[in-house]
Amino acid sequence: MDVFTFRDRVVEDYGQFSRSFTQIQADDIRDFVDGKYNDGEYWPSPLIQLNPSFISGGAVSDLVDAGLLEPECSQIFRWGKEDGATGQELVLHQHQRDAIEIANQDGSYVITSGTGSGKSLGYIIPIVNHVLRERAAGDKSKRIRAIVVYPMNALCNSQREELQKYLCLGYPEGQPPVTFARYTGQESEEERDQIQNNPPDILLTNYVMLEYLLTRQDPRDQKIIRDAKGLEFLVLDELHTYRGRQGADVALLVRRLKQRLNKQLLCIGTSATMASEGDASERDATVARVASKLFGTKVPPEHVVTESLQRVTEGDLPSAADLTQALQADYSTAATENWTAADLQNHPLARWVELRLGLQREDNNPSGKWVRCTPRTLQQASSELHDETGLVSEEITQTLRDFLLAAYRVEVGANRRFFAFRLHQFVS
Repeated sequence: MDVFTFRDRVVEDYGQFSRSFTQIQADDIRDFVDGKYNDGEYWPSPLIQLNPSFISGGAVSDLVDAGLLEPECSQIFRWGKEDGATGQELVLHQHQRDAIEIANQDGSYVITSGTGSGKSLGYIIPIVNHVLRERAAGDKSKRIRAIVVYPMNALCNSQREELQKYLCLGYPEGQPPVTFARYTGQESEEERDQIQNNPPDILLTNYVMLEYLLTRQDPRDQKIIRDAKGLEFLVLDELHTYRGRQGADVALLVRRLKQRLNKQLLCIGTSATMASEGDASERDATVARVASKLFGTKVPPEHVVTESLQRVTEGDLPSAADLTQALQADYSTAATENWTAADLQNHPLARWVELRLGLQREDNNPSGKWVRCTPRTLQQASSELHDETGLVSEEITQTLRDFLLAAYRVEVGANRRFFAFRLHQFVS
């Protein structure tokens, strides 16, 4: 089942459920309500968003050769290590490499990039690399070297699963090269005792539990904080969630933590877009100012790391004639099963999709870097194509759906598709 059909089925099922509580007997009222449902009053057309392609920062082994990472990182940061396979090493994005370079200079920084851009690797790799480097230099002490704070336990649990893939798979059971543990209140007594008796290198928690660790008189909590003396990294994930009173609470918590453990620790934040006003330099300055207030540490604007995107198609927007011809083609599975990336690079509809639904120039500057477009709905995209070509909107919508699915089936590399895309469905 394709994602569009899945979306339609979810909306249909939810519509039947939401209408099952009331049986409307009056014909005029029933017709009115039916019209509202059919017009998408309660579930509008889904937003389409392309997952962009990122400028490469090199494979992990390239960063090892450049002296940025320890050699063991090449064995750790691989995908596909399940079932005993050695997997393939990660090819990092440029913004991940930028983060690693800043961390190697002991600089605090913030990574602001979109969903699916690998923000977490922008702090996990520097932390793991630092622990490996310290061990190689002879520091074998058992202590907590990094604390990562999440706003929700669900995010913390998800990150723990990711760390298990990298740090546990491919190594003897119970012998990861860098240790980690979750401490959020969900743990069993046995797990808490393990953290107390065998402190991990990386502690995953939330800001409420971190507050408890600093203030509770429980011997176990006090032991964990003692084990974090000399803490080297503090990460606040989803930095944009800490605002208002909660932001003030977290800012004071960070200051108490630094006073207790290490005033010079390296602070890292990750976030989706935190500022939308002004040009790129003004937005970076705003993010840096907010991060500096939260961390109580100077974060310069040049340490605000943003994603670096690149196009996968070539050429300008197509003409109306080229678009019309492209929209009248067959994009069924049978017709596109042998497509390659070369078939799509100059394809008129592919160019239109990337430049209307995927990327735009930053600050509308023709020479600016590529950034993500504001998502459009499927209906809006079809309407724009109708205005340009005069073709029937309903037929355009179906063609656009078929084309996006066909482009998604084209592989351009390990675990990469020509057009990976997401649908965002809002329900009222």
